[in-house]
Amino acid sequence: MKYNYELKRSKRKTLCLEVAENLDIIVRAPINCPKSKIDEFVIRHENWIEKNLKTQKNREYLKPLTNQEVENLKKSAKEVIPKRVEYYSKVMGLFPTGVKITSAQKRLGSCSYKNSLCFSYKLMQFPQDVIDYVVVHELAHIEHKNHSNDFYELISQYIPDYKDKIFVIKNM
Repeated sequence: MKYNYELKRSKRKTLCLEVAENLDIIVRAPINCPKSKIDEFVIRHENWIEKNLKTQKNREYLKPLTNQEVENLKKSAKEVIPKRVEYYSKVMGLFPTGVKITSAQKRLGSCSYKNSLCFSYKLMQFPQDVIDYVVVHELAHIEHKNHSNDFYELISQYIPDYKDKIFVIKNM
């Protein structure tokens, strides 16, 4: 077998693979699943593991930053993001109740049930067109509180190539 993995057993019914941020490979398996079946599963998914290891290694926004880099990104986020929200709010006719810059580590943006938007300073590590996509994505949640077809239809009216932006986020 090409990869070592951490095995986590639970009352689940299916096998699941995960590549953690620290590049550990985790296999989640049913309690009674034979080890041989788990090993076969890992071997069958070696290409998926390689692809996802490469993706995790390349995720720039997850790499440690110096204190000065963090401060610079926060300052930039406070200047740039509210202006982009204001611009797209007017274009889309969707207005948040507030905009905050946070230190979220895993989410680049979020929209509360009260339509308040939060954006991680880490968003500033992405190109401007990706920042705009995340802004439009969160504004779209004001109208659609889910990721339905209608939600993505709304996004595509303003960011027609939004799938390319999602690809950049997942592979940076």
